[in-house]
Amino acid sequence: MSNDWQDTIKFAQNFRRELHRNPELSWQELQTANTVREALTELDIRWRTCAATGTVAYINESGTAPAIALRADIDALPIVEETNKKWSSNNPGCMHACGHDGHTATLIATARWLKQHEDELERQIVLIFQPAEEGGHGAREMIKDGALKGVSEIYGWHNWPAMPYGTMACPDDIVMCGNGTFTIRLIGKGGHASQPEACADPLLAASAVTIALQQICSRRIAPQQTAVVSVTKFQSGDALTVTPQYAELGGSIRVPDEATRTLINNLITEIATQTAGAYGVKCEIEHTPRYSATINHEKQATTARLIWSQLHGDAGLAHGQATPIMASEDFSYYLNAIPGAFALMGSDDGKGHNMPCHSPYYDFNDRLIADVCRWFCRLSGMRTPP
Repeated sequence: MSNDWQDTIKFAQNFRRELHRNPELSWQELQTANTVREALTELDIRWRTCAATGTVAYINESGTAPAIALRADIDALPIVEETNKKWSSNNPGCMHACGHDGHTATLIATARWLKQHEDELERQIVLIFQPAEEGGHGAREMIKDGALKGVSEIYGWHNWPAMPYGTMACPDDIVMCGNGTFTIRLIGKGGHASQPEACADPLLAASAVTIALQQICSRRIAPQQTAVVSVTKFQSGDALTVTPQYAELGGSIRVPDEATRTLINNLITEIATQTAGAYGVKCEIEHTPRYSATINHEKQATTARLIWSQLHGDAGLAHGQATPIMASEDFSYYLNAIPGAFALMGSDDGKGHNMPCHSPYYDFNDRLIADVCRWFCRLSGMRTPP
């Protein structure tokens, strides 16, 4: 059996690196979906297409206990990879810089092991290979297409380079914040750079708006409130001797709940409008909600932590990790629909696996595959693999 386990993990590591070589963006994961489906077919696991490039697979379909779902995400990011690994991306400008290849490979390893020991299971296991987590609302579309039909609870995870390897953060409440984006377009009066008095400078106004927005988290909401406002885009002008006609700002917010989202969006509108007016320019503002906060259910989070601590000891629980983290996840859609839990798994083992997600230097820690596969198997009601 030990050899079977080592073969499973080696298979999954190779599977992960093959996915890494061939990343695909949200809703474009055609080859990735085919690779997943071919592996499931070879394992004699029934699967069906869900939400175009998504896949839902079923193990122990005759199980009498309520079904449990395990989820992985499959999409990559528009990032130029700089790792120089042997398995670096073959798709220029596209990279698995968030570890979704590792999440998918881990679920494939789990599928293989559970299928090989299907007679030990009491409940049906539903495996969700979800597209478009990176802003594409893939979880929402999977739910619309019936991914959670008959499922009583769901579990998922994300590797987290900011935490030590072997540790887990899985609180009873908010684990990751909700997010949204904003765009501010400033309309001025362009002209010759030598005649500022004849112009209404939108670039200057945009600079003032950028600085003014920093007061939201420092002065306009309580210090105890969890929130982030980040200006991440600033575009204006085409020529060095021309005062531009327009300037555009854009950015991201991170919020723990919808009330805070409304408050911050209102403050962005107020501050941008009044600041622009003080500089003699107009502004147009667009707010786009993305994901809500990822909020664990207490019973499932407790189970998740208990099993992890049985595998790794109490030291495996990241007691010092501040949650919620300010990143966002569309796993929130699942947790809004049924009970479940989402965990962060530390990957920093001092061997180069501390580069943050979404970095061109990020590298998934393959050691997590075996650890999380064991955790998934225990959550499924199976004894711990070797």
